[in-house]
Amino acid sequence: MSGFGATSTADEVLAGHDLSGTTVFVTGGASGLGQETARAMAARGAHVVLAARDQGKLDAAAEVIRADVAGAQVDTIVVDFASLASVRACGDEAVSRFAKIDLLINNAGVMACPLSQTKDGFEMQLGTNHLGHFLLTNYLLPLVENGVGRRIVNLSSLAHHRSQVDFDDPHFRNRPYDKWVSYGQSKTANILFSVALQERLAGRGFDVFAVHPGGIMTNLGRHLTDEDRAAMMAMMKDRPNFAWKTIPQGAATTCWAATAGELQGKGGVYCEDCHIAVIDDASMSSGVRSWAYDREAAERLWAMSEDMAGEPFRP
Repeated sequence: MSGFGATSTADEVLAGHDLSGTTVFVTGGASGLGQETARAMAARGAHVVLAARDQGKLDAAAEVIRADVAGAQVDTIVVDFASLASVRACGDEAVSRFAKIDLLINNAGVMACPLSQTKDGFEMQLGTNHLGHFLLTNYLLPLVENGVGRRIVNLSSLAHHRSQVDFDDPHFRNRPYDKWVSYGQSKTANILFSVALQERLAGRGFDVFAVHPGGIMTNLGRHLTDEDRAAMMAMMKDRPNFAWKTIPQGAATTCWAATAGELQGKGGVYCEDCHIAVIDDASMSSGVRSWAYDREAAERLWAMSEDMAGEPFRP
């Protein structure tokens, strides 16, 4: 056991680590959990690269980190996960600018947005949360291979309990759109991607983890209506063990999965509250659904993702 739990913070998890000389690439790094993850790692000496779609917000986040951490090494790079062209451009730029990535934190995401499509015509939540990161990871993999850590952390969510991946209609073209089912599908996809990527990379010293950060109030909830928030609060009352987390607490499991020595060689799993979750198909408040570990589904998603991206993954 790690000794850390639901109330641990990112700083507490990283307290025993010296990340000097380490490069950490964080998507969604301009705010919320991504910014806090980057700040905590910069405080331990890491060179952090913040990736997001708005350069102005990236600059502001970088300044906040530099103000908090004396001598912090912070770079920024623009990427819009709702555009495969933007993802490719970011990947190419990263390869030209950076020599390596020791820790890749795929943190960016969108939650419960109205029905909309990415620039390439895919349902927004699956396209942004899963496919964009699938493609960017493909482009960044040579840099991660050059690194020492060789860890990839994909932000998932307890919301994966809501839905498996609907391979017959992943983009809601023929079924009624439900924003929470869509979000759940994308979060299951994050875990299945972690499982499939680990299968391909384990023999080369990589560890890939999926992470549930916990329930945190961040701008991820920017699409929620007052009705949505009321429904969420009512739902939480049915979960006796649920407690909201602060942003530093929410970033802790990400930091733990990215650095904990006890996780070496244990990739391909889903983590919550700074531990590896148990498979549980009944609990409403914790655990990983067995469907998210289904290797046949993971391979099916991989093939579908390559088709959507229009190019093979090159692990």
